[in-house]
Amino acid sequence: MSIFTKKLPVSLFILLWLQHAQCSAPTPPLISGHIQRSAAWKPMVYMVQPRNFMEIGTNYSGVVLDSAAIAEDGYFEFKPIFEIKEKILVQLCIQKVGNRFNNQLMDDNPMVSNYIPLVLQYGDHLEITAESDLFQATFGIKNPSQEQLKLLQLRDIRHKAYQKEQDLLTPTAHLDENTLLAHEDALRRYRQPMMDFADSSASLWPALMAIRWVSPAGDYERVPEFIFGQCQKWGAADPENPWVQQLCQTGNKARLPVMIGDQFPNALLPMASGDTLNVHVLLGSRLTILDVWASWCMPCRGENKEVLSPLWAQYKESGLKIVGYSIDSNPNAWKAAITKDNAVWPHASHLSGDATPLLETLRITTIPANFMLDATGKVVAKNLHGADLQAFVAAYLK
Repeated sequence: MSIFTKKLPVSLFILLWLQHAQCSAPTPPLISGHIQRSAAWKPMVYMVQPRNFMEIGTNYSGVVLDSAAIAEDGYFEFKPIFEIKEKILVQLCIQKVGNRFNNQLMDDNPMVSNYIPLVLQYGDHLEITAESDLFQATFGIKNPSQEQLKLLQLRDIRHKAYQKEQDLLTPTAHLDENTLLAHEDALRRYRQPMMDFADSSASLWPALMAIRWVSPAGDYERVPEFIFGQCQKWGAADPENPWVQQLCQTGNKARLPVMIGDQFPNALLPMASGDTLNVHVLLGSRLTILDVWASWCMPCRGENKEVLSPLWAQYKESGLKIVGYSIDSNPNAWKAAITKDNAVWPHASHLSGDATPLLETLRITTIPANFMLDATGKVVAKNLHGADLQAFVAAYLK
């Protein structure tokens, strides 16, 4: 029998034994693993926490919670230096040699992003592997939780979508009047799988990550229906959650552009003919395309000649109406463009440039833009161009 049981109470002996056991079995790391590092990268990995919805996936915004050295063999570990009371989202990232900012998230090309989102919860001991040059693409977790698995699935969805559209989406892609609309179409196709993921997600953190990856810049002008729908979904599921409340600040319908299903504002438009008419007076008997353009917008001019003019010729007797609204400031340039493009449908403009009342009413800033309205003025589609617009009109008026 041990000497301690002869001289000490049993309860004190048990306490000493427990302390000894704790000392001999140190607490496992919160996160550990191996990063295969090339010389271009610092031997450090950083844990960055976004403090609000708009900081998720945003450059230079999150706060650095901790850092860990990467050893020669690639091993690193984060000790559990803070208590996790509820699930939190963090972003592990690495930085290039010479970079002074530890919270920089390089994301222009997702295939070579330097960070990965993780959901941490009480009791986690995550084991990860990655390669520095393709950190996000090669990141793996041993026995991931369901939320970690969903985040990795989202990562794969994003990368696959980007690879399909890479020629038009890379920062070095040359954009001119011939490729601008093609770039926008590619961006729409790239975003769609992530929007589908968010729509189907039953977990908040993966959904929030998808929403932010749809537009890291926080610009949802072209997809207001999506961001509004996410606010509706999560606002009903978890209305007291501060992250949901922040999401809904971005998805506030009063701040978003006019959406599909909305009644188009019955704004007064100064017509090229000299009249001033309400939008609803101008509606066609079945379908109206309200096209927002400018004489200096080359993609708009191409759309006039190659898409709208043939549609007008083919369907004007079948209930189609086209109304052009220009954000020009020069009346001569505006009217010359109408003539040159053979855009013989009704036209309107306040001739006030970008600071135009209609854009303020519609809450949009980007052209070309268009709204397809039914006979009552309800928006049935928007921002369709080229072959997509032609196919929509043909199907609608069939």
